[in-house]
Amino acid sequence: QVQLVESGGGLVQPGGSLRLSCAASGIIFSTYRMGWYRQAPGKQREAVAVITSGGSTNYADSVKGRFTISRDNVKNTVYLQMNSLKPEDTAVYYCNARSVSARYDYWGQGTQVTVSS
Repeated sequence: QVQLVESGGGLVQPGGSLRLSCAASGIIFSTYRMGWYRQAPGKQREAVAVITSGGSTNYADSVKGRFTISRDNVKNTVYLQMNSLKPEDTAVYYCNARSVSARYDYWGQGTQVTVSS
């Protein structure tokens, strides 16, 4: 079955960095669009960054210049490098895998990121 397993979350001070990883199995990883989404308490889930199968990327305005999404099609893993973290980045971060046709859409279990002094 399909599994998306996130790791790398935690507590970090404002201005700090974290790197999230999402290891995928059960899909032909290289053909899927991969994305990171987040959901803060009391708010709707929002897209943070996506990377297509071809490597094109797109970011939410709130994270442009601070976050970088990348993928390793050999390790079947997508990463989110988060720099200059702010308290408003605090949320549960979810990994998403979406097929080209959007027929198949999978989610990880989420990893907590807390930015606080």
